[in-house]
Amino acid sequence: MKYIVDRIEGEFAVCEKEDRTTVDIRLSELPSGVQAGDVIIVEDGIPRIDRQLTKERKAQIKKLADELFE
Repeated sequence: MKYIVDRIEGEFAVCEKEDRTTVDIRLSELPSGVQAGDVIIVEDGIPRIDRQLTKERKAQIKKLADELFE
């Protein structure tokens, strides 16, 4: 399962699932240091931040924003 952290609200991370629905996940259940924009992969019930996918996603968003505001 893959989630994208949309935002942090108090003790929860509001995450978008692959089907574009959202779910609130307690920060205590996620890796330390998780932040908005991070891609979280859950394998065998263990969540981890996928740094490479997060980096690629942020680069894509930046490119789209740059093209939009040229």
